[in-house]
Amino acid sequence: MSLRLKLLCIPIFMTFGTNLLFANEQIADQYPGSDLYSSPYEVIPNVFSAIGATAPPTFENTGHNNNLSFIITGDGVVVINSGAAFVLAKAMHEEIKKVTDQPVKLIINENAQGHAMLGNNYWAQLGVPILAHSQAAHEFEERGYNILERMKSYNLEKSKDTILQGPTETFEDKYVVPFGNFPIEVLYLGPAHSTGDISVWLPEQKLVVAGDIAFHERMLPIFSDTNTADWLQTWKTKFEKLNALFVIPGHGHPTNMQQVKRYTYDYLMYLRNKISIHLENGGELKDAYYIDQTPYNKLDTFDELATKNAGRVFQEMEFE
Repeated sequence: MSLRLKLLCIPIFMTFGTNLLFANEQIADQYPGSDLYSSPYEVIPNVFSAIGATAPPTFENTGHNNNLSFIITGDGVVVINSGAAFVLAKAMHEEIKKVTDQPVKLIINENAQGHAMLGNNYWAQLGVPILAHSQAAHEFEERGYNILERMKSYNLEKSKDTILQGPTETFEDKYVVPFGNFPIEVLYLGPAHSTGDISVWLPEQKLVVAGDIAFHERMLPIFSDTNTADWLQTWKTKFEKLNALFVIPGHGHPTNMQQVKRYTYDYLMYLRNKISIHLENGGELKDAYYIDQTPYNKLDTFDELATKNAGRVFQEMEFE
């Protein structure tokens, strides 16, 4: 039986394991014995992920509010995201050593945000190469000091030993991991949630570690420099065409394309449509914050992000 057929035979609930809790931003920590918010588990054979909190970063979750993943390739380990602090990178390494003797040979930063890059110096001191998109590397170089200071403000003593360390290698469109028993492609698919967002694609397994191009379980944030029209274009022309069977999003549990489409692409379309109607009726920014987003009010971080998202989409679309 081919690996693809074997994967298709795995019931989706089995990929979540029996000891995992559902996403809930009210749960401060799911793994008290570690600085990680939750313990890594095997999503499909050889692909593990430690699912972060669906809440904002806090001292209690150590800033582990995104997904930290790793792939055992047969000839070394690829780690996706170094975490928001030195202690998270170290904790992840300890978990990796529990399941394999293969050395970590590559770190991939999915974007320039703190929870993707701030743990880089742990891996750099071990001599492990760190890869990111060139735009993300530039963004981190420009904004790294502020990112680090924000992390220190909530992580307090847990920020100890974290110093700024950018990627050691960059790419533009596609990077193929040069080791391992199966292909691993690091892809820049186009503008999305933040500068230099990338996805890691395993074509044989039909699994994508999507990064922040795809959200579910928690509301996606729209930044001041996010272009939602470009994000939608990237989704339709590149991301959706991967036809992935398994999706590890940037935040929230592994799922499928239908689920992340519902809470990413469909949400962005919904919000843009509401703002378009508001603009056509001569609406102003002060009222745009309060357009109806109740179809998405069960998502974690809705209260923190919904009004901000509406305001930023208004400002984006006002002069389109």
